[in-house]
Amino acid sequence: MKKSLFVGPALSAALLLTLASCAQAPGTESPSAAPSGSTSGSASAATSDFKACMVSDSGGFDDKSFNQTSYKGMTDAASELGIQTGEVESKDDADYANNVKSMLDAKCNIIVTVGFKLGDTTLAAAKANPNVKFAIVDNNDPAYAKVKNIKPLVFNTAQSSFLAGYLAAGTTQTKKVGTFGGLKIPTVTVFMDGFAQGVQYYNKQKGADVQVLGWDTAKQDGQFVGDFEDQKGGQRTAQNLISQGADIIFPVAGPAGIGALQSAKASSGKVNSIWVDTDGCVSAETYCPQLISSVYKGMDVAVADVIKAAKDDSFSNDPFVGTLDNDGTGLAPYHDFDSKVPAELKTEIDTIKADIISGKITIESKSQPSS
Repeated sequence: MKKSLFVGPALSAALLLTLASCAQAPGTESPSAAPSGSTSGSASAATSDFKACMVSDSGGFDDKSFNQTSYKGMTDAASELGIQTGEVESKDDADYANNVKSMLDAKCNIIVTVGFKLGDTTLAAAKANPNVKFAIVDNNDPAYAKVKNIKPLVFNTAQSSFLAGYLAAGTTQTKKVGTFGGLKIPTVTVFMDGFAQGVQYYNKQKGADVQVLGWDTAKQDGQFVGDFEDQKGGQRTAQNLISQGADIIFPVAGPAGIGALQSAKASSGKVNSIWVDTDGCVSAETYCPQLISSVYKGMDVAVADVIKAAKDDSFSNDPFVGTLDNDGTGLAPYHDFDSKVPAELKTEIDTIKADIISGKITIESKSQPSS
């Protein structure tokens, strides 16, 4: 029933939402501090000796964002393929090397690492263990091309964030919108570039003057919390943008971004938000009334597909790049805002999506992966 992002048309946003809402909550069985990893589910559930494993970054598997969605991809693969799984959560960046080693010690056939910050650890482990397959979410170091057992899973979220920027510009009441990141790394700034350029495109098309606070595309600098875990820091950063007049906030900060949703909820409808990585109305359901939409990345499908390829001996190290064209990234449904977003604006966003896919509209971001 699940379509592969690698070999054909991908899941639509609606189907992605349905799958996400049916998934077991990530982290409920993850061994937060188990040095040797752990197996998900009961031993009797597995009908295969093949073992897929995952190492989170410091955000953990319940981050309401990319770790959580990636984890869902592994549990989806386990349900479909009857394989064994293992996982370990990282509490700190210093955990990465030991956690990857624990998965090697657990005799995993493929190890999926989640997040840009695991790049060096993953590369070193793949080189040292050529008989184990590796995949990494959100990193495509040029050095990976020479390592046959590591596959990058990356997403051109500049494209989908462009749509989000246009949506924000078309719905703001104050004519000011804001964005901030967790850390200043390419997988964060790619969202911010696309968002700001989407606002600029709206201004050009409409003769408007919507301002973007928190990110300067020319200077490649803006507002950052300093990590992905500090929700209070995220709230302070969001409040700073709100105090300057922003009524729509686009946090690219993992769990720290929840602070922005808290500020939006406390505003009694004056401030709203657009979430990232996954459909926020699924991953952070409490805040759905504050979410106009979300920029999703099909990490769950990409992870499930690479695990299946490893089991089927069809694994390759060719990077997977999620785009608007293959539904690897896009805008999630409008949910509570469906009746509030003007039909004309929805149609314009659909047209812009088609124009990005065709190449009529090009996005300038040094951080976007090549497709």
